[in-house]
Order: sequence, then C-alpha cells, then structure tokens
Amino acid sequence: MEIYRSIFEQLGSWKNRPQRKPLILQGARQVGKTWTLKQFGESNFENVAYFNFEKQPGLRQFFSETKEPLRIISNLSIVNGRPIHPGRTLIVFDEIQECNDALNALKYFEEESPEYVIACAGSLLGVAMARGASFPVGKVSFLNMFPVSFSEFLQTADSALHQYVMDLNSFNTIPDIFFNLLTEKLRMYFISGGMPEAVAALLEHRDVALTEEILQSILNAYALDFSKHVDNRDIQKIQLVWNSLPSQLGKENKKFLYRVIKTGARAREYEDALNWLINAGLAYKIFSLTKPAFPLAAYNDLSSFKIYMQDVGLLRRLSHLDPAAYGKGNMLFSEFKGALTENFVLSGLISQFGGLPGYWQSGNAAEVDFLVQYRDMIIPMEVKSDKNIRSKSLTVYRKNFQPRVSVRFSLLNLKKEKELINLPLFMVDHAAKFIDIFTATSV
Repeated sequence: MEIYRSIFEQLGSWKNRPQRKPLILQGARQVGKTWTLKQFGESNFENVAYFNFEKQPGLRQFFSETKEPLRIISNLSIVNGRPIHPGRTLIVFDEIQECNDALNALKYFEEESPEYVIACAGSLLGVAMARGASFPVGKVSFLNMFPVSFSEFLQTADSALHQYVMDLNSFNTIPDIFFNLLTEKLRMYFISGGMPEAVAALLEHRDVALTEEILQSILNAYALDFSKHVDNRDIQKIQLVWNSLPSQLGKENKKFLYRVIKTGARAREYEDALNWLINAGLAYKIFSLTKPAFPLAAYNDLSSFKIYMQDVGLLRRLSHLDPAAYGKGNMLFSEFKGALTENFVLSGLISQFGGLPGYWQSGNAAEVDFLVQYRDMIIPMEVKSDKNIRSKSLTVYRKNFQPRVSVRFSLLNLKKEKELINLPLFMVDHAAKFIDIFTATSV
C-alpha cells in the first residue's frame, strides 16, 4: 500500500531550488524516511542510486580516502552498476550517521559539484551526535519527517472523505454522516498510530493482530537501539524512563516526575537518559510557561515539564491498551486520563506549527494543555477527549490574558463561539487554517 506523505511537496520545493544543497531528511526510526526518498526519486528522476552505510560498511572507505566529489561519484557508480548522472540521478545516502566522512563530504559536493542531487536519511540521534568539527555547517539543507499524520492516514483510507475535510472553509456544522465516519477513522488511527508499516497493516489488511505485532516489533527495535548507542551503564536507565512514560501521562496533571521512574530516583541520575530519548526523536519535552508572551521559549520553566511520545500508536501499545477498546464508544480517546488524545493533538501541532508548544498553569487552580505561538498571537489550546467540555481552565486563562482566539479540541462538531473555536479532534491538522479563517473574519 502506498501511503500519501505530504513531505513530497517539500521535497519537490527542495529539488527545484536554484541554489539547492545536499539534503538531510531527519526523523526517528521507522517513520518512513528511506521509503519516502526512494519513492520521490522514482517519481522525479530518471534513476535512484541508493547506498546504505549500515548495510554496506565498505562504502565508508570511499569517503575516508578522498573528499573529491568526482572520485567518490566514480566509485559509487561502479557499486551502483550504472552511471550516476548529474541532475538526472537522485543519490540517496541512507543511515548517513554511520559515516562521519560521508557527512563531511557533503560540504565538498555543495561547493564543488552542486549539480549532483544528494538526499540523505539519518536518525535524529545519530546525526545530532555526528555534529562536531566535521559537520558541514551551512552546506546542507534539513527536513524533519514525522509519523503519518491523521490527515495523511485519512487520504490513504478514504480520499473522498479527506477531500471533504480539505474543502471545509467555514464554521458550518459538519453533517452527522460525515462526522461519524471521520470519528470512526480517527478510532482506527488511534490503533495504528503513524508508523507507516502499522498503518499499512491496518488499512490494507484490516488485521489488528498484525498491527499489534508490528508496533511491538518497533518498540523492540527501539530497545535494541538503546543498547547500540549508549554505554552499558545507561541502557537500563533509558529503558526505565521509556517504560515510565505511560505512567507519567496517566497521572492527573501529567507533569513528569523522576520518582515515577523508580523509587528514590533523582534528576541527576536520569536526566541524561531522558535527554537521550528526546534527542532520538522518540519523546517530546513540553515545558510549563511562566508567562504567555513572545517568544514562548524565553518563558519556559525548566523545572516543570511533561513528556509525550512521538506517536499515539506506540504510546497505546507501550501502555498495553487493548485495541478491543476501539469498539467501546469513545473509550479509546478517554482512557487513562485522555493521554492518548493529548499525545495525538500534540503530534499534530508540532508538525503543523513547527517548534514545541508549552502549557500554562495557575497553581492548582487551572491548567491549559497547550500554548502555541502563531503569527502575532499566543493561542491557548484545550484538549477534551469526549463530548464533555466543562472546564474552568480555559475560562481562567481567557479572563487573565484576553487572547484574540482560543481553540478547543473535542468530539463536538465544528463551531465558533465568540473568541473560541471548537475543532473536532479529527481536524487537528487543520488548526492553523481555521485560526486564519477566524482572524480574517473577525477583523
């Protein structure tokens, strides 16, 4: 099954730049980087020359012995079995983090042979670790790749329904027949999450058991990564932090507490392990904000934060939440304090708005789930995992700071109430669009 990925549009823009640089496509493992580059190459170039530094370690010698692009291309052409033509062949370097010399060589391709089109795939962690004296600063472009979004999932599952949502451009009520179908697709997405292999298993084969196996195998592969990239003394700490994430998110306020990892655990013992997961792209750290002002990052309370996972399907699987909950009304959305729903919304916000949001709290009196910096606004966003939307937190925030617009995600229909937008959860990927519609019509 071919899953639509919106990043193809960004790759097209990169390809057509007059001053195109070699590209590094970053992302956590299993999000589809390799497949995406191969598909993009097959659709936009005469040939794809694919090289994997993990599976073909002998390639590294080409880059250690010379940095001259034409000599490297000559050697790679022999391995490829056909000539590599400038502008006509997409050169894909996979697992680029496994060869620092290849990373460094990108500088020389940019300076001396920009006619060759090079796209690299690398894990966030590996590329970050390789950024030292040899990294080609300023000589490469970056794109970040995320798990399959719900919008991409929907386009693959039901293109007509996806187009219906894309065409919405007002706050008119969505007819029940479409609303219910979209909610049904959202329940399916909460089972697979955005890992492409899991999405394909669910949509193409309708096999929930296979989807579960795939998600578990991805979690197992991540555990192997822990042992591959860190010292033995740190492996257990990373695993403990990772396994604690469902418990962290299952708490009422979801604030990350080191003592939840292990009785007596302290920040100084586990902070590096937590940062490893974040740098690997497997988790997000969302800070409490001392003040909702520009720029948000300047007001992060570094001592108070929440940790979410990169993908709602992996969180569900790590939490041992059985897919049987899929058939029980809205249980899947509201199970363990709505953590799945919050994680789902956060993923949509990060890929849509760029950067990380924060959250706001006023003692024990109120807490707004996310604050997003967008254009000239700080926008409070509240997440409700069902149709029960009673909450004083957003009301308290609005009274104190008078935002131009607020957003609430819930299982209620699309509507506008004065300065509040209610977006159905299945429309999280369209938040920016409807904020723009709201501000344009409220001038």
